[in-house]
Amino acid sequence: MTQVVVIDYGMGNLHSVSKALEAVADTEKITISSALDVIKKADKLVFPGVGAIKDCMDALSLDLKETILEEIQKKPTFAICVGMQMLLESSEENNGVKGLNVLDGHVKKFKAFKGIKVPHMGWNKVKFLKDHFLLRNIPESSFFYFVHSYCCLSSKDALTETAHGENFISSLAKDNIFAVQFHPEKSQDTGLELYKNFLDWRV
Repeated sequence: MTQVVVIDYGMGNLHSVSKALEAVADTEKITISSALDVIKKADKLVFPGVGAIKDCMDALSLDLKETILEEIQKKPTFAICVGMQMLLESSEENNGVKGLNVLDGHVKKFKAFKGIKVPHMGWNKVKFLKDHFLLRNIPESSFFYFVHSYCCLSSKDALTETAHGENFISSLAKDNIFAVQFHPEKSQDTGLELYKNFLDWRV
């Protein structure tokens, strides 16, 4: 049985993510855990995050941070929202925060354009920039649900982009890591399809 661990570091909508994964799981076992040994034994990892990035980074103990950095380099990993931003190089939020530097890119605050509200909240289209297994059975320009005030504007790991006053990167992929700015667990059938693809993903 495939063991999928949703990493619990005190930040993130863990239970809604877990319930969404369970809804599309076949033989996979979905577990929420902060235990280092459980994370190390997992076959796949999910790295969620909500709120301010500094709070999320500060919530990572040194041991947990080291374990996450080690394990996500070798296992299929799905990062969500602030979890995605934490994997990047840095963020402007909270007067500047260093990221985990796993994926290429920097997080910037949305610019205030006329008629554009910040935070970016609600449904928006996702445009594909490349092919990827996790986008299987998901139509081009599908809608996903977003809630964020900061975004990544460019990355060599960019997989999809979305427009909100300007184009920003709405998902990234590198080797065994897949990361999204939106919330699949709030994105109804399309989000569930994305989670199902992750459970089926073989890297």
